[in-house]
Amino acid sequence: MTATAAEALAGQRRRRFIAPLRDQVDAACFRHPVFAGYGAYLDLLTAARWPDIDTLNARLPASAPRFVTQDADLLADGLHYEARIAQGRIATRAENWHDLCNALVWMRHPGIKHALNRQQCRHIDRIGTRERSPAQQALTQFDESGVIVQVRDTRLLELWDRHDWTALFHTEADCWRKGDITVVAVVGHALMEQGLVPGRLLIGKCLVVVGDAVDAVARVAESISADTCLAASAELRPLPLAGIPGWHAGQDVAFYRQTDYFRPLRDGRVYPQPL
Repeated sequence: MTATAAEALAGQRRRRFIAPLRDQVDAACFRHPVFAGYGAYLDLLTAARWPDIDTLNARLPASAPRFVTQDADLLADGLHYEARIAQGRIATRAENWHDLCNALVWMRHPGIKHALNRQQCRHIDRIGTRERSPAQQALTQFDESGVIVQVRDTRLLELWDRHDWTALFHTEADCWRKGDITVVAVVGHALMEQGLVPGRLLIGKCLVVVGDAVDAVARVAESISADTCLAASAELRPLPLAGIPGWHAGQDVAFYRQTDYFRPLRDGRVYPQPL
């Protein structure tokens, strides 16, 4: 990482992310792998005008809740955002990148979104809305920054466990190209929103499926629904996405040694077994 890149990363951490205006987004950014799997919906991101609620709802599977405009009248019901979804209404702000990216995930991965909502509502029913349990924090982190990774060669998981980023990304780059380890899906809509800015150094919060599962996304949705994962944020493995071969420019050995982005393992940090 160059000094300029390091300074940019420091700036990222100091500032709250503000998405660019629609006409300031270069459509080339949607070719980045963070948007892989959303090709059927990219017209909603690249069109000159923002899609309206009816347009979004027309792209949803029948089993999903419906998008509704978030305005003062809607919020007057006093319901929690998640409770409203459970009633079949996803509050969606007009002309808002964050909510539009969220809409795409509902379209592409409704099973994941349903599972997250059910668990959030379960905790709300138990403790109310004044507090947030550790599980709710984990569910929210995965909803915002979640990535599902499939690992076929468990030797690579050992490298990840100890944050040996140079080995995981650089030495074993061919393993990424062969599919021994692969990003199956980006489900975090905040990651997608940040991907609107080219070169931004993103960090995914990952759930890992080991082996040759036919549908790793469904496996994760089942685990969330069964409450066998995401009991706490510590279950989520951080993955510096810019390290994945082909996801960022300038991936030489020096790039992977920049500890302000490729952070070393914290003392005492132990990851749970993957799914």
